[in-house]
Amino acid sequence: MSRHEDATNRAGTSLGADTNEVTNADADTDIRIGLTSARVAELTASGQTNAFAEDSSRSAWNIVRANVFTLFNAIVGGCFLVLLLLGRWQDALFGLAAFGNAIIGCWQEFRAKAALDRLALLNAPRARVRRDAQDVEIAPAEVVRGDVLVLRAGDQVTADAVVLEHRALQIDESMLTGESDAVDKQDGDEALSGSIVVAGEGLARAVRVGADSYANRFAAEAKRFSLVASELRTSIDRVLKWVGWGIGPIGLLVLNAQIMVAGGWVTAWTTGTWTQAIVNTISALTAMIPLGLVLMTSIAFAVGAARLASRQVLVNELPAVEGLARVDVICLDKTGTLTEGELAYRDLVLFDPAAGAWQDALSWFGDAPDANATARCLREPYPVERPRDAAVYISFSSARKWSALSFADAGAETWVLGAPEMVLGDAATDTGTEVGEAVTRLAAEGLRTLVLARSTDPYSTAAQAAESLPTGLAPVAVITFSERVRPDAAQTLAYFRAQGVGVRVISGDNPRTVAAIARQLGLDAGEGYDARRLPDDDVELGAVLDAHTVFGRVTPEQKKRMVVALQARGHTVAMTGDGVNDALAIKTADIGIAMNSGSPATKAVARLVLLDGQFSHLPDVVAEGRQVIANIERVSMLFLTKTVYATTLAVLFGVMVLEFPFLPRQLSITDGLTIGIPAFFLALMPNTSRYVPGFLRRSLTFAIPAGLLIALALTVYTRAAMGLGITEAQLRTGSTIILAIVGIWVLAVLARPLDRYKVLVVGGMFVALSVLFTVPLAGRFFQLVDPGEDAAYLIAGITIVTILAIEVVRIVHRRILARTSAREEPAAGGRRPDRREDQQLEH
Repeated sequence: MSRHEDATNRAGTSLGADTNEVTNADADTDIRIGLTSARVAELTASGQTNAFAEDSSRSAWNIVRANVFTLFNAIVGGCFLVLLLLGRWQDALFGLAAFGNAIIGCWQEFRAKAALDRLALLNAPRARVRRDAQDVEIAPAEVVRGDVLVLRAGDQVTADAVVLEHRALQIDESMLTGESDAVDKQDGDEALSGSIVVAGEGLARAVRVGADSYANRFAAEAKRFSLVASELRTSIDRVLKWVGWGIGPIGLLVLNAQIMVAGGWVTAWTTGTWTQAIVNTISALTAMIPLGLVLMTSIAFAVGAARLASRQVLVNELPAVEGLARVDVICLDKTGTLTEGELAYRDLVLFDPAAGAWQDALSWFGDAPDANATARCLREPYPVERPRDAAVYISFSSARKWSALSFADAGAETWVLGAPEMVLGDAATDTGTEVGEAVTRLAAEGLRTLVLARSTDPYSTAAQAAESLPTGLAPVAVITFSERVRPDAAQTLAYFRAQGVGVRVISGDNPRTVAAIARQLGLDAGEGYDARRLPDDDVELGAVLDAHTVFGRVTPEQKKRMVVALQARGHTVAMTGDGVNDALAIKTADIGIAMNSGSPATKAVARLVLLDGQFSHLPDVVAEGRQVIANIERVSMLFLTKTVYATTLAVLFGVMVLEFPFLPRQLSITDGLTIGIPAFFLALMPNTSRYVPGFLRRSLTFAIPAGLLIALALTVYTRAAMGLGITEAQLRTGSTIILAIVGIWVLAVLARPLDRYKVLVVGGMFVALSVLFTVPLAGRFFQLVDPGEDAAYLIAGITIVTILAIEVVRIVHRRILARTSAREEPAAGGRRPDRREDQQLEH
């Protein structure tokens, strides 16, 4: 199979195979004339144009609806509105958290929508077509099916087409297929929309236009909206769902209890005490909702994104900061990711040292004005030391794959530089010859090879005119080239190996070439796996991916399949790349990472973009993700403890028909001092703990028993205080004191090990609590009074007992975590955690 045939097959198209692509009349049109104006008008009227109405990735209304009109916001918003209608705005401050959640959620998704809406693969300003025997330039949208496209160097192919005529036509399809080399096109070959003509010229007939073209179908697939998978967000949503289901019946239970405390439904209505019953009910319900947890998670993500931005890493979606810390397999494209996408001179094998001016010949080829990228690599190792004039120079052509040179002062001597098999024929691949053995061995190592040959026979004028090789060529040297490896790639891959993260190199290039690059970077690459042999069955594909590290000749569709197969085997997958051929896989992966040098399409769908192209930033991203996860896990225990004790209190006080012991504004004290303000500082602290799956389970293991203890303590205090005959205001004040002190102690327990920074945070909360209870203005606003001497002893006793019980819960919790981490393999790739990591996890 020829290389251009292979590239076409790998692009997943079958344009030429479908005889119904264009009508017989259009197919038989004289290419010297092209379509007539009448035929163009007819095709345009029937809608067979290249016009493509791009659908927005997601409507603005859908984004607003998803973030504003939620059960969570409905409950909070309803409670907020009721309090405002009752004139109790002081108790409605909790509504600001819900407003902040909605704003951050909408902003995040609008950013993602804007990036996807900019996604476009076809950006040619004009298209050149032949109509009525004239070559005219038109807008790409005006191209119709059957049009004869006139292709010249620098043009972008605007519609899927079949080549009709070619003159050294060479098209770069790397953006679509991943093939790093430009593809020589022959008559009958396909030219994919979105590809670039890099050399030669030709004519091609458009066979697929508009939404049916490869580029637009590719873009439509990439533009499908999806948010990055986030265990933090998923777990929090699950808690909100649980709370949402319980709020209805619990709310009715609490409301009935508060009405009964007020004297019954009739009495409460006639005396107006029903308003206080509703306020108490709202206080119980809003306490159940972890209002600040969603907001704090979003803030932690945003701060992490800002920190990464200072390291030249753009975060397109905030939860991606978390995502890479969970990755256990990272898939890497070769060109542009592991390599810089440029060739570099590697070495030279010299067969005939006495062959005169071979160094001058290499210098001349490298310094030629029209030298291609490969020849230009010779400039550094073989600089021009003494200029020499050329009597004959035949420039390189991708069709014949060689160039020739005769110096004006060297008689009949002619030098030829080119592909070994094109210059020397079968001898270049015959391992029985010295040159054949060298070429075969070096090619097997994944190196690109050129041969320098010399002829001392006269180079006939006829042969020069026909651009034929001179006779009597003998090999002088084999020159090898390799892609320039990114200087930071080896170190970064070593980091991932040390972290237990599996690495898969997935490229559209030759498997041996890819394997050679991988070996340079320290990977156990073998010979590389040819993706043309990948099984169709997804289960078998997953087994192949587990068994091999390096894959070549991979199509964009296969890259996506490979990511999906790894995910189906329980892996969390990151995908890096820079070409459009990587876009689908990058979008499908749990975390997509694009290089800033990559195509706009790839950057639009990536979760992270390395702005300076430094692969070495990925460990920074992992570290930032670990910090976010570890700190949010710590913070979530505070919020979930509150949800547990608030829910338990609501149920207990509803069943026991007791007045709820807090006003909403008093719960704002405990929420702010024990959770909200300290959580903000704790969520932004340095933390290098290794991530282990099971965030919600671990959090609830502490939150449920701790919350139950606090609820029990408040219930005992309420019943005991009622027996002392204290006032309602004193009862609420005492409950606030107990909850605030115990809450700050829980904060100190979860902040361990304590350092100077954490001591300042915890100590600051105690100071703030003291100020609130001693400043008259604060006392009046929050309705805090002296709880009385008898109640003070009761408050102190219950507080001390509860604190001791919390300490027991934390000890048991740490032991459970230690046993769990010893049993389970970490998500980061299968390592057992060491003792230091266990200690970090416990803390």
